[in-house]
Amino acid sequence: MEDFLADFRQTVESGFVRLQGISEEQSAIATAEGKWSIREIIGHLIDSAANNHQRFVRAQFTDDLVFSGYDQEKWVKVQAYTEEPWENLVQLWRLYNLHLVHVIARIPEPTLTLTRTKHSLDRIALETISSDRAVTLEYLVRDYLRHLKHHLKQIGV
Repeated sequence: MEDFLADFRQTVESGFVRLQGISEEQSAIATAEGKWSIREIIGHLIDSAANNHQRFVRAQFTDDLVFSGYDQEKWVKVQAYTEEPWENLVQLWRLYNLHLVHVIARIPEPTLTLTRTKHSLDRIALETISSDRAVTLEYLVRDYLRHLKHHLKQIGV
């Protein structure tokens, strides 16, 4: 897990530096026709951090990994990330993810690796797991970082 945490921290810190190199104007440009802007993608990653934060904490007090999803399009729209200053979004994204590194580092190993037979990772994970297969909190944590890296790559960061 130490290597994972180092990779997570490095991904956040190097992503932060590259995101700071994107101008306010560039951040408002959609990545493709009909797609989110860079600013909205970072907003989505903030939403993902918020949703997964509560999952990582709650999973330490339950025997399952059953969590509701969220309508990503609506979350991005109602929060109007296009109207938020770019620097604020970048700072919030960095700090929230560094807090998640902190939270994950403190999850006891037996809790992280406990096999859970009830889960919703067939619906909420980037790399889904069939509902008839057991899974661990560690899988969800690692999937979160895969998701974060996927979107950073999408915007060239």
